Amino acid sequence: MKAKRPRNARTRMMLILELAVILPAATLVILSARHLQTIQRDKQVEAAIQRDFSQVLAISEKHINQKAYELADDVRKEFPGPGGACSETLDRIIGAHPYVAHLMLYDPENGFVMRSQPYRLKNDSGFREEAEHISRSMDAWWKLEYDDFSKKLEKMEEKGMPYYFEGEWVQRGDKHVYLSTALFLKTDKETGQRAIAGITLDGDYLREQFLPQALDQVMSRNVAEAQTDKNAVMMIRAKGDSSPFVSGTGWDGGEAEVERNMEGPFSGLILGMKLRGTTLAALGQHFMHTSFLTLGGLSFLLAGGIFLTYRNVSKEMALARLKSDFVSNVSHELRTPLALIRLYAETLELGRLTSANKHQEYYCIIRQESERLTALINNILDFSRIEAGRKEYDYRETDLPELVRNTLESYRYQIEQHGFILEEKIGDVPSLRVDREAVARSLVNLVNNALKYSQDRKYIGVNLYRENGSVKLEVIDHGIGIPPNEQHKIFEKFYRVGDPLVHNTKGSGLGLSLVQHIARAHGGDVAVDSTPGAGSKFTITLPLNSAESSGKAASA
Repeated sequence: MKAKRPRNARTRMMLILELAVILPAATLVILSARHLQTIQRDKQVEAAIQRDFSQVLAISEKHINQKAYELADDVRKEFPGPGGACSETLDRIIGAHPYVAHLMLYDPENGFVMRSQPYRLKNDSGFREEAEHISRSMDAWWKLEYDDFSKKLEKMEEKGMPYYFEGEWVQRGDKHVYLSTALFLKTDKETGQRAIAGITLDGDYLREQFLPQALDQVMSRNVAEAQTDKNAVMMIRAKGDSSPFVSGTGWDGGEAEVERNMEGPFSGLILGMKLRGTTLAALGQHFMHTSFLTLGGLSFLLAGGIFLTYRNVSKEMALARLKSDFVSNVSHELRTPLALIRLYAETLELGRLTSANKHQEYYCIIRQESERLTALINNILDFSRIEAGRKEYDYRETDLPELVRNTLESYRYQIEQHGFILEEKIGDVPSLRVDREAVARSLVNLVNNALKYSQDRKYIGVNLYRENGSVKLEVIDHGIGIPPNEQHKIFEKFYRVGDPLVHNTKGSGLGLSLVQHIARAHGGDVAVDSTPGAGSKFTITLPLNSAESSGKAASA
């Protein structure tokens, strides 16, 4: 069966170039373009998140402020007019609205009146100090600024803004609390008398109840109306302090991604928002890590492609050099027998020989050189067929001992002419289905190598025996040997060992490559056991079920 025809060297080179360089480069370009799109998209997403958060914060602040206005409106409705404020009236209002810490009223005729939560004044010294501080500061401020401030409140009321809120941090015992005071103008409709009134929302109530509940309510509303992500969380902090003063449910620490300065009832506070479980900074770091990993992976891929290309080009260049040496060696190998054949043929043609023995000697030399030339040409033709995928083997039932004996007998004269001792140990082995010509050529190539690369110790041993379900054919010499680091290379096409004797001996570098191909085509293999300076042993192993194995090998 014919083996599948392999791609030629140019096609293989182009394919490797495409896979190793062009493909990674194209991948790098495509992924870089997509990566740039990802960068742009991530920036757009980040900007969209910030815009979304900013809008949500503005809406949330508006709702929180509205709730504070409603608290102030409930108290304002019950607030007495100028001249009507007394302790009992203000205490009654405070009792009805426990979220109020202090109430105050001032007009020039009746002076300044202030009342605080009675039970807290009795039981909380920090609260008493807070009340005293507010009373002193408000009394002094309103007496000095009454005219101007009352006019300001009047103008605000005309514009639909009835309250002027004053937010401040005060000391309450060993802690700081945030107070929000709603100031408004109280006018007596009958007399036209005006007074400045103030409602101070309790700091503990704001921190523990009002603001946390307000944050949760506005977040629930925002999520329900699809104005923000369900993983978004909010908090409120003081200016100059990054830690939350108040946080909504689900706040997992860290800092807000987007913030907004609060105005109106809660001036001096900052409303912040972020995504739970991550931050935009973390997203950016993840993006950077991904970018570097992607770039590193692509660079590694491209470097690998360049390495593979370099390796393949180096191998092709080495193969080209080997092919050049092959052409040179083959040319010499062809010229030598042709020159001898021509020389002896011309001598015979001119009739210069006088004895019959000389004629016989010249005829023998011409025959030997013809056989040598035929063997070389057959090797080249076999190699050409193998490279083209057109090599076919003719498997027949063969008496292998007889084939080995006949091959050695036809080569015996040349062996003895070179002064070699030939030792044969041919055992009794069963018949095998093999290609007679191919097996004989393998044996001749191994014997020929033994002749070429042996110097002083001229010995060749050929052994044929059966072992462990296979037949083994050995060719042993006492020649120059093969270095261990080159023994796995000698079966490559055109390869020749770097020993000077090898390079001074002409050869094509195809013999062992053909021997290996023939052995594997028969379902076996060839191995070498060699020691430099001590000789070599080549062993061809053929399976006993060579018919089945050879069929599979030939079709592979």
